[in-house]
Amino acid sequence: MKRLLLAAALSYCTLSASGMLRAYGEESGLRWYKGNTHTHTVNSDGDSSPDVVARWYKEHGYNFLVVTDHNFVTDVQGLNAVFAAEDRFLVLSGEEVTDSYEGPEGGYAAIHLNAIEPDHVIPPAGGASVVETTQADVDAMNAAGALVHLNHPNFHWSYSAGQMAAVKNYHLFEVANFHPAVNNAGGGGYPCTEALWDSLLTRGIRMYGVASDDAHHFKESGPEYANPGRGWVMVRCAALTAEEIVSALDRGDFYSSSGVVLEEIRFDGKSLTVRMKEERNLKYTVSFIGKGGKTLAVAYDNPAVYVVKGDEGYVRARVVDSNGRTAWVQPVWTK
Repeated sequence: MKRLLLAAALSYCTLSASGMLRAYGEESGLRWYKGNTHTHTVNSDGDSSPDVVARWYKEHGYNFLVVTDHNFVTDVQGLNAVFAAEDRFLVLSGEEVTDSYEGPEGGYAAIHLNAIEPDHVIPPAGGASVVETTQADVDAMNAAGALVHLNHPNFHWSYSAGQMAAVKNYHLFEVANFHPAVNNAGGGGYPCTEALWDSLLTRGIRMYGVASDDAHHFKESGPEYANPGRGWVMVRCAALTAEEIVSALDRGDFYSSSGVVLEEIRFDGKSLTVRMKEERNLKYTVSFIGKGGKTLAVAYDNPAVYVVKGDEGYVRARVVDSNGRTAWVQPVWTK
């Protein structure tokens, strides 16, 4: 499926210029769809068949799944035929383009990017540096008509913010990947993935943050396993189709979550409003974050509202409940 890149670019320009992001309810014809954009089957290094994997997500309340085996595109037509006859559930084709770069002094970078709805299998391109290798892979994925997101940047400590910023023509990355070995929190002088995000946004780079399972293990469970159901995206669009899901992800009309459910996200150019779906006995902390990763305000109300001053550059929100579950709201630009 070839994306309409010009339409996507115009959609972004309209958002940036007008500063408007509408809030949608059921009456608008748009609704939220829960999905996972990163999972593996026996076609690479997962432990279960595509049918078992897709059925797990369907039976646990998801609306869609992207199957992203390493350097392999799983045929999803048969799966969709089965699920369409049972209930509304969509499987999208994908590939985790799995590349690497080894420096002259022994350094190693794991260069993994997801292609969502590619036209064909995309072999890893290779290159003479982290940036060159990543750019070659991104270019090949775009040429295949795929939507691209860069995976787990702190896996093997593969990317700095500068390297991520130097790669062009992608605007999705995993701010939260729930594989147990990807170092989301940073450490030892390396920034966490949210700090990488803020560094990119502060440079004026459009970037949206994805949460995913990166699930491999469906037969065994525990903190040492890459299990399903830990991180997902909530995509807002008109219909449960591959075109609608990809378009919404492309324009940043989604939020990411590890358990917090949001009912409304509204930006009218003057204020950003976030409304949580409250669960009994839980409390919520909403942090509004701007240029340089600065915390602009902290709110405990529902809805939480941040009034724009005009010098923030961008505003995004992080919602944490009293059990530590999180939702990440995509950035809006204040100029």
